[in-house]
Order: sequence, then structure tokens, then C-alpha cells
Amino acid sequence: MRNISDVIEGYLKQVIELSERDHIEIKRSEVAEKFQCVPSQINYVINTRFTVDRGYLVESKRGGGGYIRIKRIRFHKKSDVLTEIIERLEQGATQSMAEDIVFRLLDEEIISKREAKLMLSAVDRSTLLLPLPLRDDVRARILIAMLFSLKFQSNT
Repeated sequence: MRNISDVIEGYLKQVIELSERDHIEIKRSEVAEKFQCVPSQINYVINTRFTVDRGYLVESKRGGGGYIRIKRIRFHKKSDVLTEIIERLEQGATQSMAEDIVFRLLDEEIISKREAKLMLSAVDRSTLLLPLPLRDDVRARILIAMLFSLKFQSNT
């Protein structure tokens, strides 16, 4: 059974896909009411499931007329997605950042589920038994190597 966060995420992604604009604007309280949850649950979903590493930009305006705007980052070519991710990885990669990147690659259909599992296993903290910040640097270098491989594979 899916949890409420998964349901809210699925709903928001569906709204984004069906939108005729390049973004959606939602009111946190309205979405919370729709799913009969507290508004902080909506914040949790947006902060963890709609990150830059997953391919989204989020901005919010507080106050009575406030809203949350969610925009899907779309590139025309898969190689552009890979280039953008590689640039973000140059500063290192936390466990959650790596997971978000892999989920984005899966969502953009750049990798298969099997490749996603392999990538996640290779960069998991239980595999990289190193102290921080070295672990984040090594994780980023492994991901960059994998992404370069994917990038040059897609260009051939």
C-alpha cells in the first residue's frame, strides 16, 4: 500500500503533466484539504520529492494570496540532462542527492530500473565505507563516471 506522501507526489506529478503551462501553482492548504492531511505534509512532499536533482524548480510566496509554484525542468536532449547533472556533481554528492539524481534519470527514461538499482548500490553509504566528506566526493566521482558513460553511449 502506498503512503500518503507517494499519493500526493503522484497527484502533483499528474497535475504538472496535464498542465498546459510550464508550471503549476498550488495552495498548500487546498492540497492538504484534498488529501485530508496537515499542510506540513505537503511541505515534506515538495521539499523531498520535487528537488532540483529530481528535475524540478520550486518557489513559494507566503501570505494570504500565497502559492507554491512547481516547474519541471525539461531539456530537449538527454545529453543536456546529463551535462547539467554532471555540473551539479562537481561539488560532491550526498546520499539523498545521489538518490534524487538516479530517480530523475529513471523518470526521464535515460536509465532502466535495473541500471537504477545498480547505480544506487554502487553509491550507497553502506558500500562506500569512507568518512565524510571523502565519501561524498567518491560518490560524486562514481556517478560522474557513470553519467559520462551514458552520455557518450547516447551520442553514438
